[in-house]
Order: sequence, then structure tokens, then C-alpha cells
Amino acid sequence: MSERSDRIDRHGARRQLTLAVVICAAAAALALFAASRTWRIEVRPRPEPLPAVTTTRSGGDLVPALPALALVALAGAGGLVAARGRGRRVVGGVLLGSGSGMAIAAAASAGVAATDAAAVNGGPGSAIAMVWAATCAISGAIVAGVGVVTLRRGRTWPGLGRGYEAPRPGAGGPDMWEALDKRIDPTGDNTSRMTG
Repeated sequence: MSERSDRIDRHGARRQLTLAVVICAAAAALALFAASRTWRIEVRPRPEPLPAVTTTRSGGDLVPALPALALVALAGAGGLVAARGRGRRVVGGVLLGSGSGMAIAAAASAGVAATDAAAVNGGPGSAIAMVWAATCAISGAIVAGVGVVTLRRGRTWPGLGRGYEAPRPGAGGPDMWEALDKRIDPTGDNTSRMTG
């Protein structure tokens, strides 16, 4: 009975980790996409007969921290899988910080977009900017939420298998790279020399 409950617990922990990684990656990718959209269209009139100069600015142009923090969060989603123990707690803290930073920066830029909208009588460009800024803020809050959950429950989640870790010095067992350097077949009985 305890073996079965242990298997169920491991399955539940793996499901939680998978869900955290997918949600974090999706939210970070959405924030990155929203930050790459046009948030402001600036039109500068010029004397006749010259046409007005139109400049489009993305969210990343207006708030450079947004795409940078979204990339950190995207990397953190991969870090959730690779890290374990204290390393995973560090990743959780990074996700909490990057998500909070995204949410705060996007909320501040939404306030600027609202001011711009009032200044130009609610131009459509400003309304779209507010939508993209809100998307970044919500995505940041989701990433921060994943960071909080990681800090609380991350130590129960499984990590990569030991086969992905580098061998520790003095841990015993053959070092495959050293065997190859000495031209010894590491898959055999370590007594046969490689030819060629």
C-alpha cells in the first residue's frame, strides 16, 4: 500500500513540475510576443509638401526590461527541469523576481499608455498599447506565481536522472573520457585496447 501511495506521490510531483514548466514557458513566450508588438505610432508632421514621418515603437523599445525579463523567465522554465534541491529554490526566486519585474514594468507602461490615450483623445494605437501592456503584466504575474509555487513545493519535484550529471571526483567507477583518452574501450571490460 505504501509503495503504491509513493508511486502516486511521485506521479503527482512529476505532473506538478510539468504543469509549472508549461505554464511558465507559455506565459514568458506570451510576454515576449506582446513586447514585440507595436505599442505606439508616432506621427511627426513636416512642412508641405513633405509627408509626415511615422515611427512605430514596440513594447521592447518603450520598456527594454520587458523582453529581457521574459527571456529570463523562459530560461527559468528550463531551469525548473534541470535543477534540484537548492538550485531549484534559486530558480524559483529568479522566476519570482523576473515575473514581478515584468508585471511592475508593464503596469507602469500601461499607465503611460493611458496618459497618451487621454492626450490624443483615445487614439486606437494607445488602446492597443494598453492591451499589450496588460498582457505582459498578467504574464508576469503568472511567472511570479510559478516562482512562489516552486519555492514552496519545488523540493518535492523530481529532477533529471543521475546519468545527466557529471561524475564527481573520487566517486569511483570508470571515467569514460579518460578511458577514451587512453584508447581503452569504455563499453567493454576495460582491458581491451581500441584499434586504429
